[in-house]
Amino acid sequence: MKHIEVVAAIIVRDGKIFATQRGYGDFKDWWEFPGGKMELSESPEDALKREIREELDAEISISELLETVEWDYPDFHLTMHCYICSLVSESLQLKEHEAAKWLGMEELDSVRWLPADISVLETLKRYFADSVRN
Repeated sequence: MKHIEVVAAIIVRDGKIFATQRGYGDFKDWWEFPGGKMELSESPEDALKREIREELDAEISISELLETVEWDYPDFHLTMHCYICSLVSESLQLKEHEAAKWLGMEELDSVRWLPADISVLETLKRYFADSVRN
């Protein structure tokens, strides 16, 4: 089975998460965390910064790795490194996605997430619950 390794930015601002809607492919109209494929000899962090510049014309600051997800899609196996990030500049420009939303914790389940991204939601909710308590 083909293996694809990607990075995803969980961009946080004012307690909300930035989600993007795909405009192409088998999962058109589904929602995801922005990011993309790593290139050979590229670190996950460098790949994530590059992908966000390409997709959103934005600069991010990477805080920490939230988790790495392993997911089997019908045609490939996905390894997705998910990082908590913040915006360095406030502007975002959609270059590859159909739409985007800032979602509060209570709104995360209101969109149709890609299967691999769904598995990140529970970890993300626990992460924010823990950060509120501390």
